[in-house]
Amino acid sequence: MLTLALLFSFQGSIILENPLHIALIAIPLTIQTYLIFAIAYGWSWLWKLPHKVVAPASFIGASNFFELAVAFAIALFGLESGAALATVVRVLEEVPIMLSLVWIANRTRHLFTAKFEAEGITPAGE
Repeated sequence: MLTLALLFSFQGSIILENPLHIALIAIPLTIQTYLIFAIAYGWSWLWKLPHKVVAPASFIGASNFFELAVAFAIALFGLESGAALATVVRVLEEVPIMLSLVWIANRTRHLFTAKFEAEGITPAGE
């Protein structure tokens, strides 16, 4: 938490003064997260894995482990670097994105059951 507080204190004015730069960092990160989640989630559905395994595995796959990225950015480039700025942007968008993915996973849970019942199969692991 102390590291994040330091990062925000060093990068706060940059974030407020450069919204275009922030968007140029945030948009690809957002697309990447949703794309990786969709690939993992869809592929698991094709493999007929149970939803209780698919959802957490897809979240883990879509996560960027920003804690590690923050540590490396600071160690290699310093608190005021562009790399540190990118990790701050990721921290800011991680929670809303992951909450939207939880919503998607909850709203599509029935697709797993419907597919298996239609094909007369018991999902792997159940």
